[in-house]
Amino acid sequence: MIDFYKERPKNSHKGDFGRLAVLAYEYTGAPALVAMAALRSGTDLVEIIAPKEKADIIASFSPNLIVRPTNFSLSAIKKEIEKADAFCIGSGLGKNRKVLGIVKKFLLETKKPGVVDADALMVVNKNLNGKSFVLTPHRKEFELFDKLSKSIEKNKKIVTKVAKRLGLVILLKGPIDIISDGKNVELNKTGNPYMTKGGTGDVLTGIVGSLLAQGLNPFRAACLGAYISGLAGDRVAKEKGPGLLATDIIEKIPEII
Repeated sequence: MIDFYKERPKNSHKGDFGRLAVLAYEYTGAPALVAMAALRSGTDLVEIIAPKEKADIIASFSPNLIVRPTNFSLSAIKKEIEKADAFCIGSGLGKNRKVLGIVKKFLLETKKPGVVDADALMVVNKNLNGKSFVLTPHRKEFELFDKLSKSIEKNKKIVTKVAKRLGLVILLKGPIDIISDGKNVELNKTGNPYMTKGGTGDVLTGIVGSLLAQGLNPFRAACLGAYISGLAGDRVAKEKGPGLLATDIIEKIPEII
């Protein structure tokens, strides 16, 4: 068992081990993957916040999912996420300008820790300095902030520089993940080429979000989340090779933790 995961007290109650909010808008599969990965990573309660027409679809995927239909306004989002210990935003969000504007305002105003991924990365800027956020870009998404090299050593410096400039933790996804909080930098070497499959990034987002909801600081949550995701993917790859699916990785998480 990974050191973070201790045996739980017998008098534990629902919610003692984290409440996570997952914000969705345009797509349905991605937020469901985030939520299921978070549940498998130990979070007690995960609530998906989505527009009514999407919420019904997401809820149909699994009875384990709690889905909260809401009108997509800043006040409604803040009200729902205020109940959580942490949030995940970006997976399944889409590029609707009005929605991205709401997300930008939310990120500026919230004091909650969270994972910012995918389309939500487009509204990240230096005004978020000091927030307890983990950004999880892949190489292309990282170009929103800076250009990367082909050298791991050079990229370590680039990621550290950007993390310092933004005042946030960055988990750059790749064959070797690079994680930095602007001062410290770590590499994660778990994972494999079969994890290029769609949805694997959403699984990582859910794992990191789960760790934040359970009280880990953003840098450690990013490092441990990358390790768990990659190792679970490695075990699936041994069994299924190119047939690996994001849902397979989710089901391997309990073996790792």
